[in-house]
Amino acid sequence: MKQRIGFALLLAVLILGGFGGSAHAAAVLSLNSANGDVWDLQYRLKVLNYYQQPLDGKYGVSTAAAVRKFQQNYGLHADGKTGSQTWSALKKYSLNLNEMDTMARIIYSEARGEPYEGQVAVGAVVMNRIQSSKFPNNIRDIVFQPGAFTAVQDGQFWLKPNRTAYLAAFDAVRGWDPTHGSYYYFNPNTSTNSWIWSRPQTVKIGNHIFAK
Repeated sequence: MKQRIGFALLLAVLILGGFGGSAHAAAVLSLNSANGDVWDLQYRLKVLNYYQQPLDGKYGVSTAAAVRKFQQNYGLHADGKTGSQTWSALKKYSLNLNEMDTMARIIYSEARGEPYEGQVAVGAVVMNRIQSSKFPNNIRDIVFQPGAFTAVQDGQFWLKPNRTAYLAAFDAVRGWDPTHGSYYYFNPNTSTNSWIWSRPQTVKIGNHIFAK
């Protein structure tokens, strides 16, 4: 389902780009916890539209309620605590702040000339790969997998993303998938790879064909 991100949260990405290390799956967070992992947790929940309060790094009742709602929607034990199973699900269906920057970079470098839906579609491919056992389970390993993305190979990945790329990243993480579950995409006007042409195609958006 298509959901749009608020401008305030977008600004958090643009301004606080240095924040957002990997959360530790072994760390159990609950009421009154207060550390960097709580910031990470709140950010992920806010991106997914579960947490509506300011990011403050304090595990209060609002954070616990957001965790409980997430757990309910993803078939987890809804106790409002963030243990290993909840962390695993959050990492599968959300991104932290640094990872969101990586997502915006790959969208911008691969699809900045595409229509907005096509930019979201590139992000959706990345999310589909994170959620699949066929690919690495984190965005960095997916993006830097050898030969996976042309923009990484030619250095365009390091271009600074614009606001539209961040908006597309948020829409993709929040579940908008114009590709219908695709893992690949290619430009039919330039691709000569016979293997990619053999993949089951789902949709064409802009200059890209998406495939499974």
